[in-house]
Amino acid sequence: MITFQRVDRIEAVFAPRDWPFARERRSEIATHWAKLVGEKPALFNGRVLVQYERRVEGGVLFARYLETDFATFIAWRDFGWPDREIVNGFAMAALRSRDDAFLLGEMGPHTANAGKVYFAAGTPDPDDVTPDGRLDLRGSAVRELVEETGLEASDITVGEGWTVVTEGQRMAFMRPVALDMDAREARALILSRLAAQERPELSDIRVVRDVAEIDREAMPPYICAYLEYAFANRE
Repeated sequence: MITFQRVDRIEAVFAPRDWPFARERRSEIATHWAKLVGEKPALFNGRVLVQYERRVEGGVLFARYLETDFATFIAWRDFGWPDREIVNGFAMAALRSRDDAFLLGEMGPHTANAGKVYFAAGTPDPDDVTPDGRLDLRGSAVRELVEETGLEASDITVGEGWTVVTEGQRMAFMRPVALDMDAREARALILSRLAAQERPELSDIRVVRDVAEIDREAMPPYICAYLEYAFANRE
């Protein structure tokens, strides 16, 4: 089941604690990671943050995150989310053009999610933690958008509020982001900037103008559901 919830703010903090899954299944995780790297040598075992506690009060989502490595995170996903207390809570930049189309990225063949199509996003990492221990999820969404598309922060306007889309152990925090150009022009600009990158994460930019253009094979269910929700609630 996929659910939607509008919140004004997300107050997330980095509060380290033990993750029994990471400790108890260390050997299986290492074996799984070695297999993945053998297939896709460009994979990098960096540090990521996953959510272990959450509640919503008065239009604010409060959450706590712990730190792990990407190998453990991917194993947890690929093993079928064995620890259901943990959630992958991440920010996404829901990029929309001046002519009211969404622009999504297709992941390149060297990435962990090759061929999948979704908005620019990334699991939070230690760079998203502010000096006072908060997670800057807005900053995470903007950073991932800039890194993945080649757009600059000055090219976009970040809207207010979040739409929280939950599908199982995924919790996508959708932030509206506007680009003051038509979709065709925006796609051409992004593709030109991707061409200048040495190893771009994205292999293409998809334009979605209405529900009929949703690619249900390449787009994860929560992305399809969000697009349907957004088109049904156009302002």
